[in-house]
Amino acid sequence: GRTADLALKTAGHLLVVIGREDGHLGQSLYQQIIAGRLEGAPPPVDLADEIKAGSLIRSLIRDGGVRTVHDVSDGGLLVAIAEMALAGDLGVELFPNEGKLPDHAVWFGEDQGRYVLEVSPEEAQSIIDRARLLGIPARIVGRTGGEELVLKGEVALKLAELREIHESWLPRYMAGL
Repeated sequence: GRTADLALKTAGHLLVVIGREDGHLGQSLYQQIIAGRLEGAPPPVDLADEIKAGSLIRSLIRDGGVRTVHDVSDGGLLVAIAEMALAGDLGVELFPNEGKLPDHAVWFGEDQGRYVLEVSPEEAQSIIDRARLLGIPARIVGRTGGEELVLKGEVALKLAELREIHESWLPRYMAGL
């Protein structure tokens, strides 16, 4: 059967996030690191939605249209996309958030049952339509290409720098214990 992994593969593709986004920050890494505390409830889990989203993802992989998929968990959407970019050594231009949620909630919220897919521009709309037919929100969040993570109004992050931070974090953390 066909499989997918988390490494970005092709420049000029679109990143689509599938799943409900409420910007849930309770018990999140963002809250722990930025606010210096851990409080509130963890994100709620809607099993019916999770099953629908999981089934859709499996069928998209089986149909051969999707070869790159990553679930959103600790650290939220931005962390998931950064992991995909590092795995594939391919940058991403992130599109500004146009919804009602504040930016930090969109990028760092840990809502469950969400997936990021890399899809060709030709397939993006039909995948979004398939999700919406199932009552699952879906939207385009970025475009692959280059060697940086870029979000308008923020300093671009070179993948090489991100990799350095990512790889040196654990040894530095262990040395500090």
